Amino acid sequence: MKKPATPIFALLALLLAPLAGAQSTAELQMREIAKENEAKQEELVNLEKDIARALQWNNGTLFRRIYGDDFVAILPSGQIKDKAGWIAAIENSGVTYSSFIATDIRVRMYQDTAVVTCLWSSRGTRSGQPFYKQFRVTHVYVYGQRGWQVVASQETLLPG
Repeated sequence: MKKPATPIFALLALLLAPLAGAQSTAELQMREIAKENEAKQEELVNLEKDIARALQWNNGTLFRRIYGDDFVAILPSGQIKDKAGWIAAIENSGVTYSSFIATDIRVRMYQDTAVVTCLWSSRGTRSGQPFYKQFRVTHVYVYGQRGWQVVASQETLLPG
């Protein structure tokens, strides 16, 4: 008569139980990281939409808060602006926007850095002349004590 194999299975189950728990813990940690990344991405998408609204209203307040002190912008003309120059250009643009929206927002995360690209579409008047413009924009964000800060911006005017 054969001896039952139950004690061997019980021993294996006892030996492998910590590994199963570790896998569950690792899975939980991965899910938590995924949730955090999703929340960060959503926050960045909302910031891009807030930037578009601030531009529409020629309001520099948001930029004072979320643009880093060492911010640098490269305009479609190739001109470089620092934070103060960027805000002054927004507040004194002489442009009246009827709409300014950010769409096609894409976020790529690299630990505490994010690269966000989007499409800016604006419609308005400058010196009484109507215009419609679209730009491809890249923003580089860094996460720190003050939350997300934009440290660099590149705008490319699309033809047409």
